[in-house]
Amino acid sequence: MKLSSVIGVAAMAAAGVMMAVPAAAQFAKAEDAIKYRQSAFTVMAAHFGRIGAVVKGEAPYGPSVAADAKIVETMSHLPFPAFVDGTDSGDTGARPEIWKNRAKFDAAAENMQKAVAELAKVAASGDEGALKGAFGAAGKACKDCHDDFRKRR
Repeated sequence: MKLSSVIGVAAMAAAGVMMAVPAAAQFAKAEDAIKYRQSAFTVMAAHFGRIGAVVKGEAPYGPSVAADAKIVETMSHLPFPAFVDGTDSGDTGARPEIWKNRAKFDAAAENMQKAVAELAKVAASGDEGALKGAFGAAGKACKDCHDDFRKRR
């Protein structure tokens, strides 16, 4: 085996080990995880809101729609590793159902991620007519998760 192949395999193995480190190890305190996921959701909501303004006719359709949708898609993956044990209390809008029914929560997150990926795809296509439907589906996926797993504030 060539040295470059050995180095490549070793690098992939090291990356796999690093990815397997529990998410809890990323946060010094539970409050850090809560702030992290709240921040990710805040950025995601801001960019989703910009797309919503276009869909409602309050802002013009343009290249920023695709950029905003791509940011929403990227951000949709960030908060969920921060829903670790011990982050179910404190300054959080997370409901205990997240930890009681983690499979349902994870499925809702995945559903939302798929819906915003489709939104990003439609936005990148430039098809303004299809944007409304993709935006509605993404919004529904967000709402479904909020209804089951987010405290009313």
